Amino acid sequence: MDQYYTAIISALVMCIIWCIKISLNPARGTPPLPPGPRGLPILGYLPFLGNNLLHQFADLAQRYGPIYKLYLGNRLCVVINSPTLVKEVVRDQDSIFANRDANIAALAASYGGKDISFSPLNSDWRTMRKILVREVLSNNSLQGSYNLRKEEVRKAINRVYKDAGKPVHFGELSFRTELNVIMNLLWGGIVEGEECERVGEKVREVITKLVDLLGKPNIADFFPVLARFDIQGVKKEMKGYVQSMERIYDDVIARCRKMSSGEIKREGKKDFLQVLLELQEKEDPEMPISLRQIKAILMDVVGGGTDTSATTIEWVMTDLLNNPKAMEKVQKELWEVVGLNNIVEESHTPKLKYLDAVVKETMRLHPPVPLLVPRSPNKTSVIGGYTVPKGTRVFINVGWIQRDPSIWDSPSEFKPERFLHDNEKCDFSGNNFHYLPFGSGRRICPGLPLAEKMLMHLLASLLHSFEWKLPDGETVNMSGTFGIVLRKSTTLLAIPSPRLSEPNLYA
Repeated sequence: MDQYYTAIISALVMCIIWCIKISLNPARGTPPLPPGPRGLPILGYLPFLGNNLLHQFADLAQRYGPIYKLYLGNRLCVVINSPTLVKEVVRDQDSIFANRDANIAALAASYGGKDISFSPLNSDWRTMRKILVREVLSNNSLQGSYNLRKEEVRKAINRVYKDAGKPVHFGELSFRTELNVIMNLLWGGIVEGEECERVGEKVREVITKLVDLLGKPNIADFFPVLARFDIQGVKKEMKGYVQSMERIYDDVIARCRKMSSGEIKREGKKDFLQVLLELQEKEDPEMPISLRQIKAILMDVVGGGTDTSATTIEWVMTDLLNNPKAMEKVQKELWEVVGLNNIVEESHTPKLKYLDAVVKETMRLHPPVPLLVPRSPNKTSVIGGYTVPKGTRVFINVGWIQRDPSIWDSPSEFKPERFLHDNEKCDFSGNNFHYLPFGSGRRICPGLPLAEKMLMHLLASLLHSFEWKLPDGETVNMSGTFGIVLRKSTTLLAIPSPRLSEPNLYA
């Protein structure tokens, strides 16, 4: 306990000395720090943060403009709120701002930043991203895995059909479907059938808790001197989740090695895990990769490829149930493009213009990660005429930018039509800085091609195959809860009734 109090007193003294030094010795000729709200000594703005961080950040954007600062403890944070300044960060100075500002939970989950999401911008990061894109996310790889995705979508439709008339938990259904696709891409030829279902259940138990913990406020992130005490137990809890996932990975890796050695025979294309392990064993100097990096990549793909996609599907269905006219237009389009005597294929989705607009509008109103993953400049820079010191935590406030009334007409209204008539706003690739649900620059979400295909195919299939209504007496709850991911405050339940002409279309 004495150590605990000593650490706190030391932190307070250092912060006071630092504040006095800065105030008495400002750098001459250096642009000022951005404007921002006053906080308290030592604590900064922390005591004034409420439960709804997104609304609070939006209010501050309206007050202070395109860029502002706030101190959270002794961490300087800068929030970017305009497309022009976003471009400066993610395009003009991307090499400076491409590093992540990983909190303690993220470092624990990524083996100390050994993954793609939280690794610094270095050769390891380039190698890992290159392998993932080449083996899983390239056009050829996505075409090769189409039948796998189609099979999992059909399984989901079949499950809903068998329980027609009973409420469907959309978050759970979509998470399960996305996870099955991801696991098949990673190690589908290694763990199959009932064993795959068992592994999937274990993963589902852990991964949502792990993602939520990434966004949990942790006093040690605001006062790094306290990190070694782990006062809230965040690091310990995250390590527990990582160990649970590691037990799954170790088992699958052991099976994969047996296949590679010939102890277990298999046919067909190599799974992603096999490719990773072969690269590790070859010790190729051009593509070096360690076992720890392999596990970190698996964590990225499983976590990033399931939770945010499932959350987005739940929000899309929520918006449609809350807007019956939009639901009617979507189903009319599906009837015209697919027909009620046929099932949805991925080849249909480019023709589903209105559904595409619905998905884009939902992601405008409810971006999966509204502040994106924080960045940190590797050297002091100037953004919008203001100094952003090295090591600052930089947030890109996508949640505000995509509802900014100076950019969007009726920004709080659900209006998919805005994406039918304004092509400049119809791009997920991060080139339009007023619309960035997947981020932009070097750190744009690498899983974008797969996520877009799965979102459209699964949503189109669910909306084409069934009519949907809320349980009797229920109303649509549009409130969200923000950690690192913007989830619905309450789970969405909806009752399906078959819509297609023949029962065999649900097989």
